[in-house]
Amino acid sequence: MEIHFLFWIIFATLFLAVFIIDMFITDHRKGAVGVKTALIWTSVWISTAFLFSIFIYFFFPEGGTKSFEFITGYIIEYSLSVDNLFVFIMIFSTMGIPDRYQPRILKWGIVGAVVLRILFIIAGVGLIKSFSFMIYIFGAILVFTAYKMMTSGEGKIEPEKNLFVRAAKKIFPVDTESGTDHFFVKKKHKVYATVAFITLVLVESTDVIFAIDSIPAVLAITHDPFIAITSNLFAILGLRSLFFALAGILNLFRYLKYGISFILLFVGVKMLISGFVHIPVQISLLVIVATLAISVLASVVIKEVDEIEKKETLSKKKHS
Repeated sequence: MEIHFLFWIIFATLFLAVFIIDMFITDHRKGAVGVKTALIWTSVWISTAFLFSIFIYFFFPEGGTKSFEFITGYIIEYSLSVDNLFVFIMIFSTMGIPDRYQPRILKWGIVGAVVLRILFIIAGVGLIKSFSFMIYIFGAILVFTAYKMMTSGEGKIEPEKNLFVRAAKKIFPVDTESGTDHFFVKKKHKVYATVAFITLVLVESTDVIFAIDSIPAVLAITHDPFIAITSNLFAILGLRSLFFALAGILNLFRYLKYGISFILLFVGVKMLISGFVHIPVQISLLVIVATLAISVLASVVIKEVDEIEKKETLSKKKHS
């Protein structure tokens, strides 16, 4: 079914308005914000996405089904974005980027992510419509990614081994002495790339890798370009707020990686068996929400148990 042009206009207007607020008007550009403020802004952007899903429910063709597809796709992409942000935190730490410089790098990193997501989704939908067997290839990619994520340890950020970073260094000489959030500086009539630019290249190249996983995941839920693109972009919306929130509460997401691994495995299998078994989008949404809830709950409960055991151990040592 062709989506009426009006829906694209409404989405583009709403998205651009809130995107500009998040990118250019909020106080994030002045430096890192506290966890409380970041959580408030994060809740604002999540609420905006859910309000848009209500709009889809009442006004979109087949609104009931499409709103479920939107919410399911949104939650998948948002959970994957959380995993992505953990890597961004590692990148900033490895590159020694001060808190006050991180917002600007994140801003342009997210702008690049928006463009990449749109291009990847259009290409993915086109491939599935032109070559039906691609859905099985995408499913296999997700199953492999789930296995790799489940079995891999904590990764290390090695900028010198990044193909995009090496290419950037061949094009521009790099100035490692200028402490700035600008991407280029001019010295003695020569243009140098800064550490901030190299960090941006790392962020963007990391997002390309994550997009290879996340786009097939949303295409397992819907082949509708409008739903796939809108759910994806709303997940990106407010990513900076989420970044600053996560930076302060990393310990609450100890087992999230395993939850995300299971979700990728689930949607991968869903794609692989799609020719034989149809799993309703409502069931998919239930499985995904339950998995995320269990992984976060396990992280909190086990952390508290560990703290109690540590206190008991210390108490025994004092009395012995």
